[in-house]
Amino acid sequence: MSEALEQNLKLIAEKGQILALDGILHGIEKEGLRTDAQGSISQTGHPASLGSALTHSHITTDYSEALLEFITPAFRESSAALQFLQELHCYTYQHLGDEELWAASMPCQIAGEDAIQIARFGSSNVGQLKYIYRVGLEHRYGKMMQAIAGIHYNFSLPETLWPVLRELQHSNENLQAFRSAGYFKLIRNFRRSSWLLLYLFGASPALSSSFMLGRDHDLEQWDENTLYRPYATSLRMSDLGYSNKAQSGLNICFNHLDSYIKTLTQAINTPYPAYEKLGVKTDQGYKQLNSNVLQIENEYYSDIRPKRVALSGEKPVHALRERGVEYIEVRNTDINPLLPLGIDQQQADFLDAFLVTCLLSDPSDVNSHECELVNHNNSLVVNRGREPGLTLTRNDQQITVPEWGKLILSDIHKTAAILDQVSGDNRYSDAVSAQQLKLDNPHLTPSAQILDRMKTSGLGYEAFVLQQSRKHRDTILSAGLNAEQQQYLEKLGVGSAEEQRQIELSDNLDFDTYLANYLAQ
Repeated sequence: MSEALEQNLKLIAEKGQILALDGILHGIEKEGLRTDAQGSISQTGHPASLGSALTHSHITTDYSEALLEFITPAFRESSAALQFLQELHCYTYQHLGDEELWAASMPCQIAGEDAIQIARFGSSNVGQLKYIYRVGLEHRYGKMMQAIAGIHYNFSLPETLWPVLRELQHSNENLQAFRSAGYFKLIRNFRRSSWLLLYLFGASPALSSSFMLGRDHDLEQWDENTLYRPYATSLRMSDLGYSNKAQSGLNICFNHLDSYIKTLTQAINTPYPAYEKLGVKTDQGYKQLNSNVLQIENEYYSDIRPKRVALSGEKPVHALRERGVEYIEVRNTDINPLLPLGIDQQQADFLDAFLVTCLLSDPSDVNSHECELVNHNNSLVVNRGREPGLTLTRNDQQITVPEWGKLILSDIHKTAAILDQVSGDNRYSDAVSAQQLKLDNPHLTPSAQILDRMKTSGLGYEAFVLQQSRKHRDTILSAGLNAEQQQYLEKLGVGSAEEQRQIELSDNLDFDTYLANYLAQ
C-alpha cells in the first residue's frame, strides 16, 4: 500500500487540498433480533406501533419478523449517525413491552427453524416480492443463517474530492467513471486488508448451541448451551455464518464496475440445477423468485458492496450501471455485545481512516490467486485470529498477524494525521493507536474480552448476552429522547402505515406480471 498512499497524501497536502477530505458521509444500518423476556426469539409480529416495515425509512425488518433493522440517514459526522442510531434504539425500546433487543450478532436461543417467522410486508406487489425473496432464502439456505445480525457501515467520500483526485492523477475519465473506479480501488484494497478488521473488531467467538442443532461441526463445548472456538474472532463471518455452497463457485469480480456488473448479472441469470428442481411456483404459491444462482443482487453475500440509491422498483445493478457508484457498504462488522450500540465512536473513526487509506493506496487489480489468499487469510482470522504464532500469507510469504497488522496500521496512521488536520483534533490518530494495543495484546480484542467476561461471570453465551441486552436497554432508555425526535419518529410511524396502504391501493398489475417486469430489467 505504502508508496501510492504516500504519493497521494503528499500531493493532496502540497496542492492545499486537505479540506477536500472534509464532508465524508456516514450512515449506519444495524440489525437486531427481538427476543422475549427470557431470551428466546420473539414470536410476535413486527410492532405495529413502530410503523410499516415496508415504508418506514429508519425502522424496518430484515429476514424475519423478529429481526429489526435500524437505518440512519447519511451524516457528515459519524457521531451524528451514532446519536441517531441511539435515538432509534430508545424509541424502539419504548414500544417493545417486556421484549429485549439481542445485543450480539449470533442469535439467541432458537428452538428450531419453525420458531423463525419470515418477515411480511403487506399485500402490495413490492411487499410480496420482498416476502417471496425471503421464502427463497429459506429454501436455499435454511432459516437459521438468516437470524444472524450485523452492522453495515455506509461510507461516501465528499463530491468535492473526486475532481481534485482526478486532476492530481492526470485522469481524462468523466467524473462518474472516475468516481466509480476510485470506489472499486477502495474495495480492492479493503479486501486485501479486511482480515485486520475481523481481528480488531470481531465480536462473535461463541454462539448458542441451538444455532448448530442437527448440523455437524467441530466447535468446542463451553457449557451445555454454548459452543465456541478458543481463538476465534468472528464466527459470524466464518463458514458457519454468511456462507453457502451455491455461491462458493461464484467468481464475482470486484476489480472494476463493468466486470462487477457483468459477473453479478451472469449469476442472476444463470439457472442452478438444485433450485430448478425445487421449482419456482406451485399451487401453494411461490417458493422463490426464480431458479437462478441468485434470485436478486442482494442474495450475494460479500463483506463489502458498491452501492447506489435505486429508484422505486429499480434493480440495484441497474442503478449502478446507469449512474455509477455512490457509496460503499462495509458488511463485516459484528455487533459488539460490550457496547450499548454494538459500535462506538473510536471504531467509526478507525473505519474512516482505514477506508480513506484503501482509496489512496495500491491501484493494482486483485488477480484470482490473490483472491484465494484473501479468502484463506480471512478464514484463518475468523476462526483462529488470536492463536499465538498464527501466520497469514502476504505476497506469497508467511507473516504473523501482529507483523502484518503493524505494517497496515503504519499506513493508516499517515492518513489519520491528515484527517486530524481536517477535524482539528487527534481523534483519528488516537483511534489507530488504540488498535495497535490489540495487536500487541490479543486479550484486548472484543472477542477475547467477551470470552473473558463469560468466564469470570460463570455465564454461557445466551445468559451473558441477555444480561448485556438488559444492561444496554437501561443505559439507552436513561439517556432518553428529546421531544422533537420523539415527535418526528411518531409522525414517521403513522405516515409509513398510510404510505403502505396507498401503495397497496395503487397497484394495477397482477404479481406475475410485476415480477416478470422487475426481473427483466
